[in-house]
Amino acid sequence: MHSANPAEDTAAGVDIAALLERGRTMSTPVLRAAVDRLAPPMNTVAAYHFGWIDAQGRPADGDGGKAVRPALALLSAEAAGAVPEVGVPGAVAVELVHNFSLLHDDLMDGDEQRRHRDTVWKVHGPAQAILVGDALFALANEILLELGSVEAGRATRRLTTATRKLIDGQAQDISYEHRERVSVEECLEMEGNKTGALLACAVSIGAVLGGADDRTADTLEAYGYHLGLAFQAVDDLLGIWGDPVSTGKQTWSDLRQRKKSLPVVAALAAGGPASQRLGELLAADAKSNDFDSFSEKEFATRAALIEEAGGREWTSQEARRQHTVAIEALSGVDMPEQVRAQLIALADFVVVRKR
Repeated sequence: MHSANPAEDTAAGVDIAALLERGRTMSTPVLRAAVDRLAPPMNTVAAYHFGWIDAQGRPADGDGGKAVRPALALLSAEAAGAVPEVGVPGAVAVELVHNFSLLHDDLMDGDEQRRHRDTVWKVHGPAQAILVGDALFALANEILLELGSVEAGRATRRLTTATRKLIDGQAQDISYEHRERVSVEECLEMEGNKTGALLACAVSIGAVLGGADDRTADTLEAYGYHLGLAFQAVDDLLGIWGDPVSTGKQTWSDLRQRKKSLPVVAALAAGGPASQRLGELLAADAKSNDFDSFSEKEFATRAALIEEAGGREWTSQEARRQHTVAIEALSGVDMPEQVRAQLIALADFVVVRKR
């Protein structure tokens, strides 16, 4: 991943695990305090979702996710010359919005597993998944606005805009499942909304809280947006070819949901025999009533056709391209070199992760 750029070379020495752990450690107490404000049983349901308790309400040490967004929010504050603590309310607000979207997405997609455990709607029912998701979104805005500063108002505006885009992306994603064809451009727009917008917000929100001007925040957002597209491209690869032991999801999970993810869309756009055969199969799938009873072999056939048509390789290259554009955006911000190296290292991590 590294070039002759000396700033990139310094990224190799960054301890990513420590960076992610810092984000988690500094934001979790504030996140827990926010969740404690919710009326029962929503507080318990949210605690289960975050992995703090099990389905029986016993304390648990569940997988709380990668914590990339909190790590970015703290670095964002440092990029603006502030201490990382300044970014904590932003980190918590972004994490609340992210989890609001996960609760609703799992229900809409019918996903029964997240982070190696049953999803909230499966354990506590659809109504609780909807209510708790709504409550987390409200909490996100509350946490920021309670700061009572001009910067907090600016940060909240960025967060609500990002949230609207995230919802736009989810709506596009769902509508695309029922269409035979989606263009690569449409897919990238959807993924930019669904994943890019909130990551972009995470990388600017700490800087805004730290007093950065809009130009600085917008430039950091460009890094986050393209990082989000790289992140989603990798996610799309894992959604088809990921190891269930690592991802915590079923084999071929995106194919089971008929998702028009990047590898699928790129394969359909490629032309050639494999692309044509894939198109025929997916068109038949869309009309099929027994799709849920498909065998592993039938999903494996579709995955093989996507790969043969070039969808897997194209998506890998797109992840790398978006990664490059993200890092180039950082050159537009004057920041401590250590922070720049950490942002570059996080971008590298996103593109080479296995889950």
